[in-house]
Amino acid sequence: MKIWNRSLFVFVSISFFLILMNSLSIAASYDDPIVRVEDVTRIKGIRENQLFGFGLVIGLAGTGDSNRYEPTIQSHANMLSNMGFEITADQVRSRNVAAVMVTATLPPFAHVGDTIDVTISSLGDAGSLQGGVLFMTPLRAANGNIYAVAQGPVSIGGFSASSGGSQSSQNHPTVAMIPDGAIVEREISYNLSNEELYFLLDNPNFETARNIALVINRYFDVLHAKEKIAEAIDPGQIRVIVPEVYRGDVVDFVSKINSLEIRPGLESRIVINERTGTIVIGHNVRISTVSVAHGNLTVTITSRQEVSQPASFSEGQTVVTEKTEISVNEEGAHFAVIPANNTVQDLVAALNAIGAAPSDIIAILQEIKAHGALHAELELR
Repeated sequence: MKIWNRSLFVFVSISFFLILMNSLSIAASYDDPIVRVEDVTRIKGIRENQLFGFGLVIGLAGTGDSNRYEPTIQSHANMLSNMGFEITADQVRSRNVAAVMVTATLPPFAHVGDTIDVTISSLGDAGSLQGGVLFMTPLRAANGNIYAVAQGPVSIGGFSASSGGSQSSQNHPTVAMIPDGAIVEREISYNLSNEELYFLLDNPNFETARNIALVINRYFDVLHAKEKIAEAIDPGQIRVIVPEVYRGDVVDFVSKINSLEIRPGLESRIVINERTGTIVIGHNVRISTVSVAHGNLTVTITSRQEVSQPASFSEGQTVVTEKTEISVNEEGAHFAVIPANNTVQDLVAALNAIGAAPSDIIAILQEIKAHGALHAELELR
């Protein structure tokens, strides 16, 4: 009888948990997708680290740095001296070598012997890195320690060729990559606390932080009948206390949290890039009823010189005069009423209906925002 009661309790608890999860999903906007916690968060203290190093690309077919670029000449001479050759910088005369900066990203939990990709960028006046080989280059972090060593043939993903004053190239010949071109030589240790963890949001948001804390608490309350273990400290982080049953297996605990599904919140925002004419509008942007007039006024001023020739046998002189013509062209203005919209599709359709180009839409949105009818953050980049 006790076993049956316990099974019934577990069944009812799980059913109640599923109902709560379903209610949370229904309450959220269906325009926001369901994502896993690991898709929108990271654990505090676990991060990537940037590496860099100065190196030489050798074996270039005359497309390396010129003999006027002293860092390449000096580095070339130092490399040969380290190999036992007695040579000075003024004895180096080669365009088969290029000085480069090597950069890479060391991912978290990378172990000794793992390989990572590297990017090689020319520092001098080399014409192309095509066909070159990166000589052994130590890669350091900001603290000065060496964490990886890079070496190998470079790939520019294109070509550069010239002959008789003509040149043809594809892609960027002075930047190259080496897939798996660096070997990790030192590890960065990460300590997953057995007491509490902090989950940081990629895009801080009050609603998202609240939803994550709710989902974590509901999931572990059902499984272990414990008090709340997750708390949203601010829009950007959630503190999670590790239950005693998981103190010896934090990896399993984090895995369970990362697999939980939520609907992230999205702030009402319009992002505008005036350089490219790109406009991104969130689905939850709302606008009050406004009237918009759209039209273009074009003024063209043309100046040209004319020669005034006097009549034959007259005492007049030939003179040059400048004639200016001004033309004004005004397009028929389109006047439209944009109603209070429930969806961003209605807003875009209304702007397209009045024949607004991307540059015009940017100006219209800015004016609507200034009028106070656009209920969203307008971000210019």
